[in-house]
Amino acid sequence: MGAGPRTGGFRFWFATRRWDWSPEVYRMHGYVPGEIEPTTDLLLAHKHPDDRAQVAEIIARSIAAGEPFSSRHRFIDTRGVEHQVMVVADRILDDDGRAVGTTGFYIELSSVIADAEQHALEARLPEMVDARAAIEQAKGVLMRVYGIDAKQAFDLLKWRSQETNVKLRALAEQLLAELDEMPPAPSTIRTSFDHLLLTVHERILH
Repeated sequence: MGAGPRTGGFRFWFATRRWDWSPEVYRMHGYVPGEIEPTTDLLLAHKHPDDRAQVAEIIARSIAAGEPFSSRHRFIDTRGVEHQVMVVADRILDDDGRAVGTTGFYIELSSVIADAEQHALEARLPEMVDARAAIEQAKGVLMRVYGIDAKQAFDLLKWRSQETNVKLRALAEQLLAELDEMPPAPSTIRTSFDHLLLTVHERILH
């Protein structure tokens, strides 16, 4: 895959069904920014045939329940190039606290960060050395929640750091600090993990 935007933002308004794409999302799909008006039909037409129904269901559920959505899926751009992306969103609330839309971002999971870019990042963020433990823990959380690998998790953290102008270390530490506010895992997951923890030694090859 050629070099191109790896992240981009969007907004979707429930009442009007209007999509607003950032220039990066236009380019991801192969369009010049503003060339076309993004619609749900256009969005779904670009989805990989095997993923289209899943994404359509997620969008419909988001509209019906006034909830944000996250999805990992594939889409095909105008050149026929397949992209694997993760889409994460949050609600847009009006002055009365009612959900009127959803806003979020795409992150390209199939892209590769060049070594030069990685070195530049490390030069810009020297605190990474001291904050390695927090960053690694935050990566682990993202890997488990979104089903992505370590590099993709780091790409996601790095992008959120740049997008929000918040240092990577601070972002990772705050994410970990607020995990306690999340609902507890269902008992079935804890039971399964208990079994895994108590039996994992049996499956180690000596």
